[in-house]
Amino acid sequence: MGSTSDKISGKTNEIAGKAKQAAGKMTGDRSMQAKGAVQEGKGKAQVAAGKAKDKLKDAVDRM
Repeated sequence: MGSTSDKISGKTNEIAGKAKQAAGKMTGDRSMQAKGAVQEGKGKAQVAAGKAKDKLKDAVDRM
């Protein structure tokens, strides 16, 4: 995946994870809350990977 697609997928996972957590909290479903937290964490990692790819590409381009 490219850096942009990593960041887009990451933001999508973050938003979906937050929504799951909120739905789980409203319904008292701890499992859904936990799954939402995991998905949000995955999204944050994807965004970080996309940013790291951007930095690496910039460093290589400056060489």
